Formats: sequence, C-alpha cells, structure tokens
Amino acid sequence: MAGASGASGPSGSLPDGPGLLDGVPRRRAAAGPGRSGPSASGLPAPARERSRPRPWRLLPTPTGTPFTFFYALVLAVTSYVTAHADPALVRSLHENSSTDVAHLLHAPVPVLAASALWVAGGIASPFVPGFLLVLTALERRVGGVRTAGVFLLGHVLATLATEIPVGLAVLAGHLPDSSLHRLDYGVSFGVAASVGALAGLLAPWPRRLLLVVSGGTLLRDLLALTDPLSNWGHLIALATGVAVWPWVRRRGSGARDAREWCVRAAGAGCPGARGTRAWRG
Repeated sequence: MAGASGASGPSGSLPDGPGLLDGVPRRRAAAGPGRSGPSASGLPAPARERSRPRPWRLLPTPTGTPFTFFYALVLAVTSYVTAHADPALVRSLHENSSTDVAHLLHAPVPVLAASALWVAGGIASPFVPGFLLVLTALERRVGGVRTAGVFLLGHVLATLATEIPVGLAVLAGHLPDSSLHRLDYGVSFGVAASVGALAGLLAPWPRRLLLVVSGGTLLRDLLALTDPLSNWGHLIALATGVAVWPWVRRRGSGARDAREWCVRAAGAGCPGARGTRAWRG
C-alpha cells in the first residue's frame, strides 16, 4: 500500500497539487544571489547600462579617442603661448607657420604641418568646441587613423585650393606680390572636413540638419566677404568631408580598432560595439 501523498517514493515522484504537472519542474520565483535578471522594465542589465546617458563621452579621452585628446593638448599649449608670450614672438611664429604661397613653394610639407598646430583666434575661437565635439564623435565611430586622415585631407586640399589661385593671380598681374605672404594658419579646414565626414555616419534627418546648419553658416560668412579665401576654403573642406563618406562608412580594420578602443574604455555601453548601421541612413 502506498504511503502518504507527501512522502517520496523510490521513483522520486512529486507531491500532488493543483498547480503541478507530472514531469514538469517547479519554476524559480526569483534569480538567486549573484545572478542578473531582467529589471521591472524588462530590460537586461547591459541594455539598462546602454540606455543611460553618458555626456562625458562627448569629450575626448586618452584611451577612447587618443588622436583627438593629444591633438587637443597640443592646441591648448599653442593657444597658451599665443595668449601669454611676447606679441612679436607670436607674430613671428604665426608668420613662419603660415601656408601662404611663398612658404608652400619652398617648404610645403613642414608648413602644412606647422599651420595645423595653431588655432586662429586662440582658445576663444568657435572652432575649439567644434574641434572637440566633432573629432571626438568621428573618432569614436571610425578610429584615430581615419579621423586623422579626414582632418589632414581637408586641411591640405582646402589650403591648396585657396592658395594656388592666389599664386596664379599674382603671376598674371591681377594681385600684388604682397598677396604671396598673407597669414593663413589654423585648424578650421580640418574641422570643416570632419563635420562633413561625420554627417555621413548619421541617420538621414540628423545628417541633413547638420549639413544645412554648417553649410548655411559657411555660406553666410562667404557672402559677408570678410575673408573670402578662408570662407571658400571652409566650403571646400566641408565638401571634402562629404566626398569621403564611402571611406569612413566602410567596415574594415580601422572600424574594428575603434570598437576595441571603445569597448576597453566604456565596456558594454560602447556604441561602437553595436556596429555602425544605427548611425547610417
């Protein structure tokens, strides 16, 4: 004769009850200690971490965006020199770093590099926050190598596109010889190219908004005729950034390197670890 219903027989049968079925184990009421389960919102822990805003990621860091971070340190030093050094020394440094026609004819590579070490207008220039925000966002998406490539390409092409016509105009007699020695330095061409490249990584509506705002601002400056050569250079640099969309969008070793940097710096919350399609149109 079988024993009481609560006793376990040799076969290890479960006790009778209205909510149990033969062969179906009980469900655990809650996850045990040390186990992560979904929250009340139904999102797992990594998703909750990703959904939290991280405004500090808008700024460069030495591990997440090394190119932008250390380049910004160099610009901070040169801006400090501009603000506190003897004006005659500063003037001499700027003249020797200027990418005018005379310098480009004699030492193009050194002067192109030196001109990108200064911020026209110093630390108060509107290109300073643009440099930090735009290059940080671009480097987090495509890595330091491609970001440096975009910046350098815009800086060089826009400089040559604005200075070569000046040299030709002087040769033709349409401009005086003094035009060969105009001051031309700063990071604005590289920043404009980075804006154009970053727009290609955004979704359609943010992309259009960024291009309309940045392009409209540059067109307004051009129509004001305050510095036509620099204003044309900014538009050329912006168009250069747009032209490299296929390169910055391409999946490759540069993108993988950027994701690895980001994952090491931010863990599971790194947007680069989720791929690049979410930013594209």
